[in-house]
Amino acid sequence: MIHEMEGDILLTTAQSIAHGISPNDHFDAGLALALREMWPSMAKDFRHYAHEAHPKPGELWSYRTIDGRTIYNLMTQDGAYASASSGRASLPNVNHALKQLRHELHINGMSSVALPRLATGAGGLPWSEVKPLIEHHLGDLPIPVYVYVTYRKGEVGKKRTP
Repeated sequence: MIHEMEGDILLTTAQSIAHGISPNDHFDAGLALALREMWPSMAKDFRHYAHEAHPKPGELWSYRTIDGRTIYNLMTQDGAYASASSGRASLPNVNHALKQLRHELHINGMSSVALPRLATGAGGLPWSEVKPLIEHHLGDLPIPVYVYVTYRKGEVGKKRTP
C-alpha cells in the first residue's frame, strides 16, 4: 500500500530508501548529497562499482548501511551527472528501475520502503507522469511504500492529508 507522506525522508523508519541517480553520479545534489553525508562510504563504493561495472540507465545498485538499512540507487537519469542538463531522467529509465526495485524488495525481504517524488527534481520529470509508474510497480506490494511528496526538512514524516 502506498502512503503519501510529508516530512524529511532521512528521518523515515522504513527499512529501505530508494532514490534516483545517474549511472556515474557524484552524489553532490539533493537527496543523493544528503545520503552521502549520512553514509560517506556509499558514494565511494558507488564510484568503485560504476568504474568496474559501467552501469546503464534503468539499472539499480543497492547499498547496505551500518544500521541495517538498504539504500536502492535507481539509475533514472542519463548522462554522467544527475545535475547536468543532459542528465535528465526518462520515463523508460524510471519504469525499468522501478521494476527492478520491486524485484529487489521481494527477494531481499524488505518490510518497507521510502522514496521521494522520484526523478522529478534533478531528473526533471513531471510528477503526474512518474506517480502512475510508482503506483503500477509498487502499489500492490504487501509492504508499506512511503512516498515523500512534500519535503519538510527535519520533520518526522506524517501521512499527507488531502
